[in-house]
Amino acid sequence: MVSILKKELNSFFSSLIGYIAIIVFLLICGLFMWVFDNNILEYGYANLDKFFLFSPWVMMFLLPAITMRSFSDEFKSGTIELLSTLPLKEKDIILGKFLASFILVIFSILPTLLYVFTIYNLSKGNIDSGGILGSYVGLLFLSGAFTAVGLFCSSLTSNQVIAFILAVFANFILYTGFESFSRLDFLSGGADYIISQLGMQFHYTSISRGLLDTRDIVYFLSIIALFIVATQLSLNKRKWN
Repeated sequence: MVSILKKELNSFFSSLIGYIAIIVFLLICGLFMWVFDNNILEYGYANLDKFFLFSPWVMMFLLPAITMRSFSDEFKSGTIELLSTLPLKEKDIILGKFLASFILVIFSILPTLLYVFTIYNLSKGNIDSGGILGSYVGLLFLSGAFTAVGLFCSSLTSNQVIAFILAVFANFILYTGFESFSRLDFLSGGADYIISQLGMQFHYTSISRGLLDTRDIVYFLSIIALFIVATQLSLNKRKWN
Protein backbone atom coordinates (compact mmCIF):
# COMPACT_ATOMS: atom_id res chain seq x y z
CA MET A 1 0.00 0.00 0.00
CA VAL A 2 2.82 2.39 0.86
CA SER A 3 4.42 1.93 -2.57
CA ILE A 4 1.12 2.76 -4.31
CA LEU A 5 0.66 5.75 -2.02
CA LYS A 6 4.12 7.10 -2.90
CA LYS A 7 3.56 6.44 -6.62
CA GLU A 8 0.26 8.32 -6.62
CA LEU A 9 1.63 11.26 -4.63
CA ASN A 10 4.60 11.51 -6.99
CA SER A 11 2.16 11.45 -9.89
CA PHE A 12 0.14 14.30 -8.38
CA PHE A 13 3.07 16.55 -7.54
CA SER A 14 5.41 15.72 -10.43
CA SER A 15 2.72 17.05 -12.77
CA LEU A 16 0.36 20.00 -12.51
CA ILE A 17 -2.57 17.94 -11.18
CA GLY A 18 -1.83 18.38 -7.50
CA TYR A 19 -0.94 22.05 -7.74
CA ILE A 20 -3.94 22.89 -9.92
CA ALA A 21 -6.30 21.09 -7.50
CA ILE A 22 -4.96 23.06 -4.54
CA ILE A 23 -4.98 26.40 -6.38
CA VAL A 24 -8.50 25.91 -7.77
CA PHE A 25 -9.91 25.03 -4.36
CA LEU A 26 -8.25 27.99 -2.64
CA LEU A 27 -9.11 30.42 -5.43
CA ILE A 28 -12.81 29.54 -5.62
CA CYS A 29 -13.28 29.38 -1.86
CA GLY A 30 -11.28 32.58 -1.39
CA LEU A 31 -13.42 34.46 -3.90
CA PHE A 32 -16.66 33.40 -2.22
CA MET A 33 -15.22 34.06 1.21
CA TRP A 34 -13.70 37.50 0.74
CA VAL A 35 -14.87 38.98 -2.58
CA PHE A 36 -18.48 37.92 -3.09
CA ASP A 37 -19.35 38.37 0.61
CA ASN A 38 -18.21 41.70 2.02
CA ASN A 39 -20.26 41.48 5.20
CA ILE A 40 -18.47 38.66 6.94
CA LEU A 41 -18.68 40.40 10.34
CA GLU A 42 -22.16 41.83 9.95
CA TYR A 43 -23.65 39.65 12.70
CA GLY A 44 -21.29 40.95 15.37
CA TYR A 45 -19.24 37.79 15.63
CA ALA A 46 -16.81 36.14 13.27
CA ASN A 47 -17.48 32.89 11.50
CA LEU A 48 -16.54 30.93 8.41
CA ASP A 49 -20.07 29.80 7.58
CA LYS A 50 -19.77 31.01 4.00
CA PHE A 51 -16.64 28.94 3.46
CA PHE A 52 -18.04 25.75 4.96
CA LEU A 53 -21.33 26.20 3.13
CA PHE A 54 -19.65 26.44 -0.27
CA SER A 55 -16.68 24.06 0.21
CA PRO A 56 -18.71 20.83 -0.21
CA TRP A 57 -19.85 22.01 -3.63
CA VAL A 58 -16.28 22.72 -4.70
CA MET A 59 -15.16 19.32 -3.41
CA MET A 60 -18.08 17.68 -5.21
CA PHE A 61 -16.42 18.61 -8.53
CA LEU A 62 -12.77 18.81 -7.49
CA LEU A 63 -12.45 15.30 -6.05
CA PRO A 64 -13.93 13.55 -9.12
CA ALA A 65 -11.40 15.53 -11.18
CA ILE A 66 -8.62 14.16 -8.96
CA THR A 67 -9.85 10.55 -8.78
CA MET A 68 -11.16 10.10 -12.33
CA ARG A 69 -7.77 8.91 -13.55
CA SER A 70 -7.08 6.58 -10.61
CA PHE A 71 -8.22 3.40 -12.37
CA SER A 72 -9.51 4.71 -15.70
CA ASP A 73 -5.99 5.66 -16.74
CA GLU A 74 -4.68 2.28 -15.59
CA PHE A 75 -7.29 0.52 -17.75
CA LYS A 76 -6.60 2.71 -20.77
CA SER A 77 -2.81 2.39 -20.61
CA GLY A 78 -2.88 -1.30 -19.69
CA THR A 79 -0.85 -0.81 -16.51
CA ILE A 80 -3.61 -2.39 -14.44
CA GLU A 81 -2.26 -5.79 -15.53
CA LEU A 82 1.18 -4.76 -14.28
CA LEU A 83 -0.28 -3.74 -10.94
CA SER A 84 -2.04 -7.08 -10.62
CA THR A 85 1.28 -8.90 -10.96
CA LEU A 86 2.82 -7.05 -8.02
CA PRO A 87 2.79 -8.70 -4.58
CA LEU A 88 -0.05 -6.45 -3.52
CA LYS A 89 -3.64 -7.18 -2.69
CA GLU A 90 -6.33 -5.22 -4.50
CA LYS A 91 -7.29 -3.75 -1.17
CA ASP A 92 -3.78 -2.31 -0.77
CA ILE A 93 -3.92 -0.76 -4.25
CA ILE A 94 -7.30 0.83 -3.57
CA LEU A 95 -6.31 2.13 -0.13
CA GLY A 96 -3.05 3.52 -1.52
CA LYS A 97 -4.90 5.48 -4.19
CA PHE A 98 -7.55 6.57 -1.68
CA LEU A 99 -5.01 7.87 0.83
CA ALA A 100 -3.03 9.69 -1.87
CA SER A 101 -6.15 11.57 -3.01
CA PHE A 102 -7.16 12.26 0.58
CA ILE A 103 -3.71 13.63 1.43
CA LEU A 104 -4.04 15.99 -1.54
CA VAL A 105 -7.34 17.16 -0.03
CA ILE A 106 -5.60 17.82 3.29
CA PHE A 107 -2.94 19.89 1.49
CA SER A 108 -5.76 21.86 -0.14
CA ILE A 109 -7.55 22.54 3.14
CA LEU A 110 -4.51 23.38 5.30
CA PRO A 111 -3.90 26.85 3.77
CA THR A 112 -7.47 27.83 4.68
CA LEU A 113 -6.37 27.91 8.32
CA LEU A 114 -5.14 31.36 7.34
CA TYR A 115 -8.83 32.31 7.10
CA VAL A 116 -9.26 31.30 10.75
CA PHE A 117 -6.24 33.38 11.77
CA THR A 118 -7.53 36.37 9.81
CA ILE A 119 -11.06 36.13 11.22
CA TYR A 120 -9.67 35.71 14.72
CA ASN A 121 -7.68 38.92 14.43
CA LEU A 122 -10.45 40.88 12.74
CA SER A 123 -12.89 39.95 15.50
CA LYS A 124 -10.34 40.38 18.30
CA GLY A 125 -10.84 36.79 19.44
CA ASN A 126 -14.65 36.77 19.18
CA ILE A 127 -14.74 33.56 17.15
CA ASP A 128 -16.89 30.42 17.23
CA SER A 129 -13.95 28.03 17.63
CA GLY A 130 -16.11 24.98 18.36
CA GLY A 131 -18.20 25.42 15.24
CA ILE A 132 -15.14 26.04 13.08
CA LEU A 133 -13.32 22.96 14.41
CA GLY A 134 -16.42 20.82 13.89
CA SER A 135 -16.83 22.16 10.36
CA TYR A 136 -13.24 21.27 9.48
CA VAL A 137 -13.73 17.74 10.82
CA GLY A 138 -16.98 17.44 8.88
CA LEU A 139 -15.31 18.69 5.70
CA LEU A 140 -12.56 16.07 6.04
CA PHE A 141 -15.08 13.26 6.53
CA LEU A 142 -17.15 14.51 3.61
CA SER A 143 -14.05 14.73 1.40
CA GLY A 144 -13.13 11.16 2.34
CA ALA A 145 -16.59 9.99 1.27
CA PHE A 146 -16.39 11.93 -2.02
CA THR A 147 -12.95 10.39 -2.64
CA ALA A 148 -14.23 6.84 -2.11
CA VAL A 149 -17.14 7.49 -4.48
CA GLY A 150 -14.74 8.91 -7.08
CA LEU A 151 -12.48 5.84 -6.90
CA PHE A 152 -15.46 3.54 -7.39
CA CYS A 153 -16.66 5.46 -10.44
CA SER A 154 -13.13 5.41 -11.86
CA SER A 155 -13.09 1.60 -11.54
CA LEU A 156 -16.19 1.32 -13.74
CA THR A 157 -14.77 2.70 -16.97
CA SER A 158 -11.58 3.38 -18.91
CA ASN A 159 -12.90 6.81 -19.95
CA GLN A 160 -11.85 9.53 -17.52
CA VAL A 161 -14.58 11.94 -18.61
CA ILE A 162 -17.29 9.35 -17.96
CA ALA A 163 -15.71 8.54 -14.59
CA PHE A 164 -15.78 12.26 -13.72
CA ILE A 165 -19.45 12.68 -14.71
CA LEU A 166 -20.51 9.54 -12.83
CA ALA A 167 -18.67 10.67 -9.69
CA VAL A 168 -20.13 14.19 -9.76
CA PHE A 169 -23.63 12.78 -10.23
CA ALA A 170 -23.21 10.20 -7.46
CA ASN A 171 -21.76 12.78 -5.06
CA PHE A 172 -24.59 15.19 -5.84
CA ILE A 173 -27.26 12.55 -5.13
CA LEU A 174 -25.56 11.36 -1.94
CA TYR A 175 -24.96 14.87 -0.66
CA THR A 176 -28.13 16.77 -1.48
CA GLY A 177 -30.46 14.29 -3.21
CA PHE A 178 -31.88 12.70 -0.06
CA GLU A 179 -32.21 16.10 1.62
CA SER A 180 -34.17 17.48 -1.34
CA PHE A 181 -36.36 14.37 -1.56
CA SER A 182 -37.18 14.58 2.15
CA ARG A 183 -38.72 18.03 1.62
CA LEU A 184 -41.45 16.76 -0.71
CA ASP A 185 -44.94 17.56 0.56
CA PHE A 186 -46.29 13.99 0.53
CA LEU A 187 -43.73 12.78 3.07
CA SER A 188 -44.93 12.85 6.67
CA GLY A 189 -44.92 10.91 9.91
CA GLY A 190 -41.16 11.22 10.38
CA ALA A 191 -40.37 9.69 6.97
CA ASP A 192 -38.83 12.97 5.83
CA TYR A 193 -36.41 12.96 8.76
CA ILE A 194 -35.40 9.34 8.14
CA ILE A 195 -34.78 9.99 4.46
CA SER A 196 -32.72 13.12 5.17
CA GLN A 197 -30.50 11.06 7.50
CA LEU A 198 -29.49 8.91 4.52
CA GLY A 199 -27.76 11.87 2.88
CA MET A 200 -24.31 13.29 3.53
CA GLN A 201 -25.58 16.84 3.95
CA PHE A 202 -27.51 15.95 7.11
CA HIS A 203 -24.45 14.47 8.82
CA TYR A 204 -22.07 17.16 7.53
CA THR A 205 -24.35 19.86 8.93
CA SER A 206 -24.62 17.95 12.21
CA ILE A 207 -20.84 17.74 12.67
CA SER A 208 -20.46 21.39 11.64
CA ARG A 209 -22.39 22.47 14.71
CA GLY A 210 -19.29 21.59 16.74
CA LEU A 211 -20.68 18.49 18.44
CA LEU A 212 -19.09 15.25 17.29
CA ASP A 213 -21.82 12.61 17.30
CA THR A 214 -20.64 9.02 16.86
CA ARG A 215 -23.61 8.40 14.55
CA ASP A 216 -22.29 10.98 12.08
CA ILE A 217 -18.76 9.55 12.24
CA VAL A 218 -20.03 5.99 11.77
CA TYR A 219 -22.12 7.16 8.81
CA PHE A 220 -19.16 8.65 6.94
CA LEU A 221 -16.85 5.75 7.77
CA SER A 222 -19.55 3.36 6.52
CA ILE A 223 -19.90 5.26 3.23
CA ILE A 224 -16.13 5.20 2.74
CA ALA A 225 -15.92 1.47 3.55
CA LEU A 226 -18.93 0.69 1.32
CA PHE A 227 -17.45 2.33 -1.76
CA ILE A 228 -13.97 0.92 -1.17
CA VAL A 229 -15.51 -2.58 -1.04
CA ALA A 230 -17.58 -1.73 -4.14
CA THR A 231 -14.37 -0.66 -5.92
CA GLN A 232 -12.74 -3.96 -5.01
CA LEU A 233 -15.74 -5.89 -6.36
CA SER A 234 -15.66 -3.82 -9.55
CA LEU A 235 -11.97 -4.62 -10.08
CA ASN A 236 -12.58 -8.31 -9.40
CA LYS A 237 -15.37 -8.33 -11.96
CA ARG A 238 -13.07 -6.84 -14.59
CA LYS A 239 -10.42 -9.41 -13.79
CA TRP A 240 -12.73 -12.31 -14.53
CA ASN A 241 -14.34 -10.78 -17.65
